[in-house]
This record gives sequence, C-alpha cells and structure tokens, in this order.
Amino acid sequence: MLARKRTLAALFVISAAAIAAAGCGGGGSKSSDTSTQPTTSSGITAPSNIKSAGKIVFCSDITYPPEEYYQGTKPVGSDIDIGTDVAKKMGVTAQFDNTGFDAIIAALLAKKCDAIISGMNDTAERRKQVAFVDYINVGQSFMIQKGNPKNISDIASLAGKSASVEVGTTNKDFLDQQSQKLKSQGKAGIKVVTFPKDTDAANALKTGRVDSYFGDSPVVAYYLSKDPSSFEVAKKPEVVNPIPVGIAIRKDETELKAALQKAVDALYADGTMKKILARWDMSAAAMKK
Repeated sequence: MLARKRTLAALFVISAAAIAAAGCGGGGSKSSDTSTQPTTSSGITAPSNIKSAGKIVFCSDITYPPEEYYQGTKPVGSDIDIGTDVAKKMGVTAQFDNTGFDAIIAALLAKKCDAIISGMNDTAERRKQVAFVDYINVGQSFMIQKGNPKNISDIASLAGKSASVEVGTTNKDFLDQQSQKLKSQGKAGIKVVTFPKDTDAANALKTGRVDSYFGDSPVVAYYLSKDPSSFEVAKKPEVVNPIPVGIAIRKDETELKAALQKAVDALYADGTMKKILARWDMSAAAMKK
C-alpha cells in the first residue's frame, strides 16, 4: 500500500514531529504545495480568485492515515491524492495547510483556506456552518488490543470501558450518544478519551491507556496493516455508522462548489477516483455514481 513500510510507532513519531514543527492546532499551519502542474483539459473553470492564484488551498489535519499523514515532511494519503487531482481538473495546483481538526472549520470560515479536505463527515450539524461536496462514503470501526484482553465484542460490551478518539470528530459524537444509551438502560457509560491527533488516540490503545480506539474504518485498517501484532478489529459489527465524507466549503462559495462537484464527478467518470482509492486500500469507500 505504501512505497516505504515502517512500524506504527515510527509513524506516530514522524507525525508528531512534523506537526510540532508545523505548530498546528489552534492557529499555526504548515503549507505543502503539490508538484503536479495544472491542466485545463477537463473544461472545468475555477473561480476567478483561485484561477488567478493558480492554486486551491485546502485545510487538512494531516494526522489521519491513510487519508492524510506525513512521510517525512511530505503530506501523502488518499485525501492528498484526491485534492491534488481535483485541483488538476480545475486547472490549478493544490496546497495543503496542516490545521488541527478541532479548529479546521473555524479556519475555513476565517478564510485561511479555500476548502477543507480532511476525512470530514458530511453531517446535518456541520451543514449549519459549511456546505459539502461528497466524494466517498466511510463507516467507522472499533480497534482493540490483539487477543481482545478486555472482551470487547460490540458497543454494549464497552459499558464501563474506555475508548479513544480524535477531538472534534463525529466519532466522538457517536460514542457520546452510545454512552448515553447505555446509561439510559441502567448500564455504565463509555469513557470517551479525546486526543488532538488521531495517531495519539491509536497509540493510547497500543500503550494500554484505553480499552479501545474508534475511528474511520479505512484508518483502522491502516493501523492494523502497520501493526498486526498489537491490534485487531472488533467483529460485531466490523463497520458501524456509515456517513458520507465531503470537501467542505463556505456556504456562499456557490461557484467553487459547482467546480468541485464537476471535478469529483470527473474523477469518478474517468476512473481516477477508483485508482486512488485502490492505491490506499479504500475501494469500499467509493460512492455509487
């Protein structure tokens, strides 16, 4: 799946070091331009401000493999590839600004970027603030320690146990809801433990600080592929709560929304999206077009 294999622990170190250097989370960011030159063969016209700049700037929390993460100082992942090819369809290049997920919508609304591509679920709550162009459909999974020492088989078995998630995510919202359901049934709730970076949330499970980790299914699959001796996936069910994932934009950016929709449709039509998702073992996330 990756050009270079490395352990999950090494990934955590690299991600943390890169993000620390970037100073992200809250205010700081790190910009990364793609090297691919723009093309106008698709006939899709970018809004004038993006066209004149020659680039579209994406806010992205680059701590969420395989969707976005660092190899050294280079951002890679399915979202990076998709954002790059979306930009190409619009005749511009893509720039990815590393932005903490809990502040990413605020950064977009403050016009620190043109759009968000960061494994962001398209939810009714978020649509109160931003508009979406959906490009994949992703469920979530529970990751547990190898051998299942805590006997976690399903959501009900998490009563009185802990689960780690990245802060500001729909994953946290879902666990909070499930915890309330358990409490309403007279059971103990789930202790939801949040982390600013998803890699830290997964590492908390590896080091035994939590009983489980909850994240997007492709992300869980990635962690499992990198460290199969430490992790496995809970089986009942393997995938829960499927939600569309979209590129987020400001609500008044109707021209940009139309261009992005055409670009995403073109990536599906010419097979590019299929190739990208296959490259990152995410073929099951493809939308039906």
